[in-house]
Amino acid sequence: MKSYDYIIIGAGFFGSICAYELAKLGKKCLVLDKRNHIAGNCYTENRDDINIHIYGPHIFHTNNEEVWNWISKFVSFNNFIFRPVANYKGQTYSLPFNMFTFSKLWNISSPQEALNIIENQSKHIQTPTNLEDQAIKLVGTEIYEKLIRGYTEKQWRKSARELPKEIIQRLPVKFTYDNNYFDDKYQGIPIGGYTQIFEKLLKGIEVKLNTDYLSDKDHWNNKASNIIFTGAIDEFYEYRFGDLEYKTNKFVHKKLNVENFQGTSMMNYTEKEIPYTRIIEHKHFEFGKGKNTWISYDYPIEYKPQKTDPYYPVNDTENNNRYQRYKEISELEKNVIFGGRLAEYKYYDMDDVILSALTFINKLKND
Repeated sequence: MKSYDYIIIGAGFFGSICAYELAKLGKKCLVLDKRNHIAGNCYTENRDDINIHIYGPHIFHTNNEEVWNWISKFVSFNNFIFRPVANYKGQTYSLPFNMFTFSKLWNISSPQEALNIIENQSKHIQTPTNLEDQAIKLVGTEIYEKLIRGYTEKQWRKSARELPKEIIQRLPVKFTYDNNYFDDKYQGIPIGGYTQIFEKLLKGIEVKLNTDYLSDKDHWNNKASNIIFTGAIDEFYEYRFGDLEYKTNKFVHKKLNVENFQGTSMMNYTEKEIPYTRIIEHKHFEFGKGKNTWISYDYPIEYKPQKTDPYYPVNDTENNNRYQRYKEISELEKNVIFGGRLAEYKYYDMDDVILSALTFINKLKND
């Protein structure tokens, strides 16, 4: 007889939601995570009354009322609005690209003037085929060269001409004086940080940290009727079709004895010569008032399977085709469910992952 109905690999959103909802259905669950904490990349750690986003900034935003109502059962959100700033050679510009940006760059005041400049700078591109072409088509050559190219090539460690155009299509461009990065109906930061959400989701559920499921897969499989796997799908299959590619980062956290270091939660450094892509000042996420502040430098680094954390899938044609081969064999598994950003090789936002997990649970209830 199996010891557990489900063993869930990964204590991030997908895994923790599954554990919570399955436990409500009377299922016995065990959650394994190879890190020394729960909450996955959403993990926040309180230092000097500042909740530090250890794996980079996470701003919750969604238009999905079901998702918003569900997560609001576990935490209260503040009214934080994400307004990042771009820094190019000491000059600062408003993000996302909007009329404040265009006005400062081109000394103009009307949307039509901005559109005319962009059209003139991008008229040589008919059908964008890569990120560079798409970016120029969206905002023109000057903004591309100053505020996109260096940042993007640092971030992805590739030429912008080698990257898929879909990446830049996520970037908002506004012809209004509106520097709210997200237009979603619901937006904010959990008051008190993200980790508390996962503590509530996993309350009363057995959790083993510092435990690598893949290092002893047979042992754990023998203990459970079903496995929910939220790790990297290529690692699960021992890279039989080759490595899937990810963008990954190293965060260096630093305490400063000043009240306010940069005046914003995030400042992007867009010139290629500066090795980090951005500096995050965490107290601004929750309107902190203390005498000290914590900042984080975000350094893009080379992704090495099993040696560095995978963050963002590189969804170009080659990687997507490779993933499809993994997906095809994963669909033949009888008692293993794959879910979440790494297992599905998708650039999920938090609300997407929550919806995916809830959809899976609802399907399970109806089967």
